[in-house]
Amino acid sequence: MRAMILAAGLGTRLKPWTDQHPKALALVNGKSLLQRNIEYLQQFGIKEVVVNVHHFADQIVAALEKNKGWGSAIVISDETDAVLETGGGLIKAAPLLTDSDPFVLMNVDILTDLDLDAVFEYHDTHNPLATLAVSDRQTSRYFLFDEEDTLCGWRNIKTGEEKPATQPGSKNKKQKAFSGIHIISPAIFSLITLQGKFSMVDVYLDLMQEHEIKGYDHTGTRFLDVGKPESISKAEALWKD
Repeated sequence: MRAMILAAGLGTRLKPWTDQHPKALALVNGKSLLQRNIEYLQQFGIKEVVVNVHHFADQIVAALEKNKGWGSAIVISDETDAVLETGGGLIKAAPLLTDSDPFVLMNVDILTDLDLDAVFEYHDTHNPLATLAVSDRQTSRYFLFDEEDTLCGWRNIKTGEEKPATQPGSKNKKQKAFSGIHIISPAIFSLITLQGKFSMVDVYLDLMQEHEIKGYDHTGTRFLDVGKPESISKAEALWKD
């Protein structure tokens, strides 16, 4: 199995750290977010990892070289010319992932104890194009799912925007917060028509009309979006090892 860790973002929410460093190297009890997620993947036998880089890319490459990938085989997807967001970043890395089985795509700035083996088992059972880790927690933007946990929309509760446009019965759809972890079939690469800089949210909303995309609810597991300076102290209280 392989994985891709999205580490190219500017990390604007994590200023002032990201004025001089990439968010991937923000420390939680002496270990960077990147190290923690590489080691997290290793727990499930995943030791082949693609890491995309843009903001202070040289620091990430140097850390990986110094620490020998923390025991994993790391391949860099270089986005130093332009940051491509989650979707564009995945497409750029496609040649590094197309010959694999379903792979993990995850954000570098999350920490979790989600059981990836259970998510892979769910993915194998239902065989969707992608399985998205989601949970019941408060946020401003949600994916919407039907009674069979199949993706059917997206909602921003602050602005009232909904995609597709609000339809009768949409209030009855289950809204779940996305956790930044996907299990994706390589078949997705031949289906994505967007180019340049774009989000995986747009990819899923485009493909869900003709392809099944599932949500895996991991409510109750340990999870933290380490996107703001105050979240570092929360992370250090939860991840002490």
